[in-house]
Amino acid sequence: MTPEEFQMELGKQGIELSTRQMDQFSTYFRLLVDWNQKMNLTAITEHRDVYLKHFYDSITLAFSTTFKSKGKLCDVGSGAGFPSLPLKIVFPELEVTIVDSLNKRINFLTTLVNDLQLDGVHLYHDRAESFGQNSEFRESFDFVTARAVARLNVLAELCLPLVKKNGYFFSLKAAKSEEELAEAKQAIALLGGKLIDAEDVSLPNGDIRHIITVQKKKETPKKYPRKPGLPNKQPLK
Repeated sequence: MTPEEFQMELGKQGIELSTRQMDQFSTYFRLLVDWNQKMNLTAITEHRDVYLKHFYDSITLAFSTTFKSKGKLCDVGSGAGFPSLPLKIVFPELEVTIVDSLNKRINFLTTLVNDLQLDGVHLYHDRAESFGQNSEFRESFDFVTARAVARLNVLAELCLPLVKKNGYFFSLKAAKSEEELAEAKQAIALLGGKLIDAEDVSLPNGDIRHIITVQKKKETPKKYPRKPGLPNKQPLK
């Protein structure tokens, strides 16, 4: 996908990008490739692939009817800034918080946010488990998202404690998995969530992305998330 095709395909979805926004994506690509030579940010570095599989793919979250272009969004385990920073470029009024456990990635994201001149982006070097127990952030976000970080029952424990009541948790997956949904059902309910939707979104090249939407219906019990490492070692069932 060329930058021109990227702009055109988003236009078909009702998202019109300005020259400045296109320049921001160009800078994003350049910095991603430059920093990737020093540290492992992504295996995807070809120009066309980055625009399709990182930039466009991240923005598919905005195609969900429950997503709003304003509000507070937390991106858990964001890595190189996906999906939150492409969304921030497209929707400047979105307030974005990124939490990542690797300080090297936070250093990259700090440089990126500064070079893109993005306001309203907050970066935290922390484990999601610790972050979710912090009273400053717990149950304070309209939207929490994670992209291909872990299985859904693990993600639910890391993300749902951060979602405010009636807010949404979005899990972006590369493929649909009925088994993963089934094994996460009890964990989602235990953590105060309710599965709202599990929808397939087509990328322009025909690839399918799967977006799982969970709404926060009640407060998460205070014991969750558990200590760092435990949700992965002993997923809720």
